[in-house]
Amino acid sequence: MKKLLVVIDYQNDFVDGALGFEKAKTLEPLIYKKINKYIENGEKVLFTYDTHHKDYLNTREGKNLPVTHCIKGTNGHNLYGRLNNFINAKNTFHYEKEGFGISPKDMIKISEDFGDDINEIEIIGVVTNICVISNLVLFQSQYRNSEIIIDAKLCASFDESLHEKTLDVAEGLQAKVINREE
Repeated sequence: MKKLLVVIDYQNDFVDGALGFEKAKTLEPLIYKKINKYIENGEKVLFTYDTHHKDYLNTREGKNLPVTHCIKGTNGHNLYGRLNNFINAKNTFHYEKEGFGISPKDMIKISEDFGDDINEIEIIGVVTNICVISNLVLFQSQYRNSEIIIDAKLCASFDESLHEKTLDVAEGLQAKVINREE
């Protein structure tokens, strides 16, 4: 069985920067541990980077969320904390995305790079109700027969109510949600 871990946007601006929130900070040790486990087992880890440019406030997203963040080339765009240790690590892949989800063109490249025989895709990261759910849908569309898992304990949102509602939607989309607090 081939597995893939997808770490969504665990970048400085979402943890302690422009859009940072306290819950995001608490995820680092557990995310770090999970990434190490995948790498030790010879599995692949894909990191997504929310990526914007200086014209961000003029984009559709910038008009709806007028907080400049994750500008390419800034510290806010970088992975948070110890996750920087994985920038050149074996079996890690890094994709910049200019929207909530990975572009369809990049999803095709991912499928070419990893093959179609990935049986399990686990998704973790931030923000649950925006980028995590968007990428869940994209991976589910590209890997139609793979089990998609969201580790609720390793995802977070600035709004706990939206986090929980998004996990409900993920289950409705037939994702397996694990480690959900009751």
